[in-house]
Amino acid sequence: MRSELIINCNPTEIRIARLENGTIAELFLERAREAGSVGNVYKGRITHVLPGMQAAFVDIGLERTAFLYVTEIAPELLDLDAMMGSDEGSTTAQRSGRRRSRDIPRIQDLVKEGQDVIVQITRDPIGTKGARLTSHISLPGRFLVLMPTVDHVGISRRIEDEKERLRLKNFIYKTKPKGMGFIVRTMSDGVSQKELKQDMEMLLKIWSDVESKQARVKSPAIIHEELGIILRTVRDLFTLDIDRVVIDSENEWKKVRQFAETYIPRMKNAVELYKETEPIFDAFGIEVEISRALGKKVWLKSGGYIIIEQTEALITVDVNTGKFIGKRNLEDTILKTNLEAAKEIAYQLRLRDLGGILIIDFIDMKRFANRDKVFHAFKEHLRFDRARTTMTKITDLGLIEMTRKKTHESLAMTLCEPCFYCEGRGYLKSKATISHEIFRELYRNLTDYFSDHLTIHVHSTIADLILEEERVNMEEFERKTGKKLAIKPREDFHMEQFEIAEQGAEPPLDIRE
Repeated sequence: MRSELIINCNPTEIRIARLENGTIAELFLERAREAGSVGNVYKGRITHVLPGMQAAFVDIGLERTAFLYVTEIAPELLDLDAMMGSDEGSTTAQRSGRRRSRDIPRIQDLVKEGQDVIVQITRDPIGTKGARLTSHISLPGRFLVLMPTVDHVGISRRIEDEKERLRLKNFIYKTKPKGMGFIVRTMSDGVSQKELKQDMEMLLKIWSDVESKQARVKSPAIIHEELGIILRTVRDLFTLDIDRVVIDSENEWKKVRQFAETYIPRMKNAVELYKETEPIFDAFGIEVEISRALGKKVWLKSGGYIIIEQTEALITVDVNTGKFIGKRNLEDTILKTNLEAAKEIAYQLRLRDLGGILIIDFIDMKRFANRDKVFHAFKEHLRFDRARTTMTKITDLGLIEMTRKKTHESLAMTLCEPCFYCEGRGYLKSKATISHEIFRELYRNLTDYFSDHLTIHVHSTIADLILEEERVNMEEFERKTGKKLAIKPREDFHMEQFEIAEQGAEPPLDIRE
């Protein structure tokens, strides 16, 4: 599989696309005024301790106070197995049993209001929620991740060769300082001891600087800032399976070249400067794919399609056969559509960066063997996803329930905002509904009208409806009340907006429900 990183740099925005065989698989975006803060280390102050939630709010100098849960404070509750894909921690059963133990510390026994704490952001603020924090600092390098507060060595699951795993593990145990831990990253596979040691020494120097700074500054204050999005992405993704990195900014190209020469010299020639006049994302066909990724409906090659609906708490994906009618029988048609949808859904989850709880509604299959085929196909396609996922098998109703780790806003939430016209509902009231609301408003406020002539200001399409299809309601109102109605079309009005004014009086305030 040919993989490339395409980097588009502007003064106010940086976009990075990962292409796999010429198709965009992941998109990373950072705007200057909305720069992410995950990985930053702060000296914060506890503002509130919430025993009922076993959590605390921490002032770290951001707009909203951040959230620190009890499991991110007590070392015995740390989920080492989940960190950086390590499989060297305790088993799930051990962790579950430990969390049920009566010996679990209480948040009020660990921190007090007004106390200073050293914390790191693990998730940026999302919506109305503040940043998520941990007191277990982790500092990522090229090959290793330093965990200065935990005595533990972990090896990435993606390093599968047992001899290599043992080599790396033995080296780290022999070299690391006592009381500190390291996680060996996937790109350490085959790396020399000299390179590993250099990476370790660099991370230890960074931690020494953090400790020195936190002793000097007053809270709240930032004491370590993570790399910018370009160098961070290059550090984390620029492995041997990346064929090249193409950048359209000469300044950033020089920085990436220098970074590559320092940490990955064998890859420095794979960093290219884009010099063409055509915008880089247009040249690689990325802009079109981004636009497609914002739509609800995604067509499959067979003629079927999937519908993706995103809410704040839940994401639903619905699979439909659409125009695909198959060739043999209904069960085979459904199976082919579901298999094609499984691949596309896994791709869309990565591209749109959809996280949280997901419900996927595959087309119902009668044969259990076919359900297993679709489930295992979907699981195989998710193998390329760097975000952690968990999921259930397909139920009798054809549903898969799954979770995907949510670390920041989805692509749609990043690039879009609620529609000012429908106010985020996704739909408008029908023209007939608006017409009936107008007449209900007329009858409701009848005693307040002193004039016998009333003017209704409405959008032109509603005006046409009242004068034509709803004319009988207008005549009935005039007959019952003795008041005359005039309809005034207003192109500048919202479709749902209307105003009722008496003759010779200024129109009242906007009446819009």
